[in-house]
Amino acid sequence: MSDAPAATTPRQLGFREFVALMAMLFSTIAFAIDAMLPALPRIGAELAPDNLSQVQLVVTVFVLGMGLGTLICGPLSDALGRKSVMVWGLSLFAIGALAAARAETMEGLLTARLVQGLGAAAPRVVALAMVRDLYQGRAMARVMSIVMTLFIFVPAVAPSIGAAIIWAFDWRAIFNAFVLFGLVSGLWLGLRQPETLAPEARRPLRVALLAAALAEILGNKAVRLYTLVLACAFGSMFTWLSGSSLIFAEVFDREASFPLWFAVLALVAGASNIVNARLVMRLGMRRIAITAIAAQAALALPVAGLVALDLPAPWDFAVLIGFLAVVFFSFGLTLGNLNALAMQPLGHMAGIGAAVIGFLQTVLAVGIAVPVSLAYDGTPLPAVLGTAGCAAAALGFMIWAGRHDHGPG
Repeated sequence: MSDAPAATTPRQLGFREFVALMAMLFSTIAFAIDAMLPALPRIGAELAPDNLSQVQLVVTVFVLGMGLGTLICGPLSDALGRKSVMVWGLSLFAIGALAAARAETMEGLLTARLVQGLGAAAPRVVALAMVRDLYQGRAMARVMSIVMTLFIFVPAVAPSIGAAIIWAFDWRAIFNAFVLFGLVSGLWLGLRQPETLAPEARRPLRVALLAAALAEILGNKAVRLYTLVLACAFGSMFTWLSGSSLIFAEVFDREASFPLWFAVLALVAGASNIVNARLVMRLGMRRIAITAIAAQAALALPVAGLVALDLPAPWDFAVLIGFLAVVFFSFGLTLGNLNALAMQPLGHMAGIGAAVIGFLQTVLAVGIAVPVSLAYDGTPLPAVLGTAGCAAAALGFMIWAGRHDHGPG
């Protein structure tokens, strides 16, 4: 299979603008998660003062909604085209944000976040399908690495934006920022980006066709295994995204400086995406991903031992930050490559392929992150042990997948 661009329709956008637009669409998810992180202690104090660990569900319920929404957005985008589904998804995202801003109970907030996540599935899965419409193989991995490099700017600044909004207004105003973000990205897409899926390449919404596509996707052992690797990686990521602000505030008394530390970690992940973009065409996706996952697995258990020893300050914090820097660097070297590997055999059904892979990896990742997050005991140990388990499992699945994937990697 060639690694050349796989365009099916003429592209009117230049490469740089296309990549920037895809980065902004993917960033919808990061902004909706990361801008919330400084607000979680305040939301917990206001809506769940008797059960602070419950506030971590503000992140994981959003992610669950996003995972469920992929099953809808992917097939619809294969049948109706990418742009219309993206616009409807962004609209639902904004509706959920408006409802969350007015929630008076934790249950109401979580319901609104679920709706918001359903809408966020569109920029998540349809944007990936748009990239796959135009690129394949290592070329797609390169594009995704550049997209992720630009995308990482949002998680780097989102907590600071959230903290500034809280300082100027309150935590509810953050949801109004989500509405504005969705409006800007939707207008950019609608006015500038042509449809990437030609009418003759669309797949009608027929049960028999959907069932056949699902059977083809799940019948590919390499795709299944890469999806499990993605689930492990995202399970670890969601654990830290949902719990890091609570750990920084309660364990290390660093609530005020949390946005700065999170920005540093996001920039570390961004740097690793730049490294990946430079190396992937030469070294290949599988080799880079396996190396990064193995490094994470090798480090996790020793760090867990150090955390269990209850080191004195500031060494306890230094150990955790050093570990998180390695973990976030590993994310940058794996996620784009793994998505490209999983999508490589599915170019003829990129929408439903992205949907099924996105749904499975997200739901499985939430299944990992929720119990690990709820196991929070006032220390970082459950999260570190969760990362250790995820990395070890991911490494095993990655090696197994290599035995069944005979395409260019």
